[in-house]
Amino acid sequence: MTEQPAPPPYQPPKPHAPSPHPAPGGAASATPPPGCPAHAGGAGVPGGLRPLFGPEADADPMALYEKLRAEHGPVAPVLLPGDVHAWLVLGHRENLEVARTPSLFSRDSRHWHAMQEGRIGPDHPLAPLTAWQPLCVFADGMEHRRLRQALTDSLSRFESRGIRRYVIRFTHQLIDSFEGAGQADLVRQFADQLPLRVITQLFGMEEEYGPKLVEAAKDMIQGTETAVQSNNFITETLQRLVERKRTSPAHDVASKLIEHPARLTDDEVREHLRVTLVSANEPTVNLIANTLRMLLTDHRFRATLAGGHTTLPDALEQVLWDEPPMTTNIGRWATGDTQLAGRRIKAGDLLVLGLAAGNVDPAVRPDLSVPLHGNRSHLAFSAGPHECPGRDLGRAIADTGLDTLLSRLPDLRLAVPEEELRWDTALMSRRLVALPASFTPPRRVRRQSGGEVSTAASQPLPPPVAEPYREALPPVQPRVPPVDTGAVPRPVPPPEPASRSRWAAVKRRLRSRL
Repeated sequence: MTEQPAPPPYQPPKPHAPSPHPAPGGAASATPPPGCPAHAGGAGVPGGLRPLFGPEADADPMALYEKLRAEHGPVAPVLLPGDVHAWLVLGHRENLEVARTPSLFSRDSRHWHAMQEGRIGPDHPLAPLTAWQPLCVFADGMEHRRLRQALTDSLSRFESRGIRRYVIRFTHQLIDSFEGAGQADLVRQFADQLPLRVITQLFGMEEEYGPKLVEAAKDMIQGTETAVQSNNFITETLQRLVERKRTSPAHDVASKLIEHPARLTDDEVREHLRVTLVSANEPTVNLIANTLRMLLTDHRFRATLAGGHTTLPDALEQVLWDEPPMTTNIGRWATGDTQLAGRRIKAGDLLVLGLAAGNVDPAVRPDLSVPLHGNRSHLAFSAGPHECPGRDLGRAIADTGLDTLLSRLPDLRLAVPEEELRWDTALMSRRLVALPASFTPPRRVRRQSGGEVSTAASQPLPPPVAEPYREALPPVQPRVPPVDTGAVPRPVPPPEPASRSRWAAVKRRLRSRL
């Protein structure tokens, strides 16, 4: 494979000038017509629209969602980059209604009046997220089932144990690169790196493409001015991969998609690889970073985990409720005139799923301090037939990666005051910029090797970490013939469950550091 140019570096979006395009219905953008989302009005907001970009959204998107909820209820009119009008769905029930009713709220962006009128061209910042593509996320009905089945079947060919082996291997490589320093940025040096290393391995790609794809994928979903170039880089990279796998198939997701009975075209294979890459990478990066931040800053969260009151998978679900990896999801398009929470939705209107806002809807969570151990009814991965196809892969990467990290570095602690932590806020996500942490570096010991004395880094001995799941296996006992003594044999207690055994050592280490 030939070397490819690096994607353009991330550049914060510039302030948006008024759009030269007319608003829906042909009126000037400053005066939205009746029936437009802008017409609902917003308290003290010129034109009645609050933008989901700019200073207010960047400073605290959750506070913005609550203002919109107070002003408009479960469904609010908003403005997207490029002065695009849309509805933001804030209610938990309303999010489920939209996600589960594709007959009324389609994923096919060709229903969008702004697309039909040519106001969303290929250079528009929303184009990489909304331009119709031949893949399952833009299809409904039978076509969606055909494409989605090909993707899920191809991913399921890789059993969770095999995926976890990749995660453990790359996690150890990442830790090896920084453990000697006794400190690390757990976002840049760990969370940012792990998911895409695993994904490129599953795709059958060379590992060196991982860093370039990380930057391109991150830039694309932020709707920046360079999003189109980043999207092109991802597309070209994956196109070359598909062409190579057509002639040299192997045991990887790309080859399995090509071989699937659905007989996908090269374009369909490429686009499904792209959606898997984006949907499994960025959310998993954020999930890992958000969980680590809570472990390092929330004493109660860490104590609950260390005390055995919850497991790491359950803790991840709590994070998915409180800090979902993706704050919004674009989008759904109304197939006809309808109503949602009392709002008049016109045919062709764009709806944005407010995943983070729905997760804190007072109708389902009147007290946000009450833990939700093991409850998976959050909206972090959306819902309905278009629920995120990379959710299980993301969970496996986050669970195994965090488990291995905590086993290797049980005394992780935040290296800066919590108030110094910063976030980058984009249209669809809120990403932790950095998470500086410190820990006890490995001891320096003296070893004898071939009669010569040398120094080498050594990991503290208890417990072994090369195979974190070894604890889940019962010890092998020698086979001894039974001796008949006439005594009644004592009952043998059942073996300890694997999950409990696996967590015993991690909990002991966490408790020792509280």
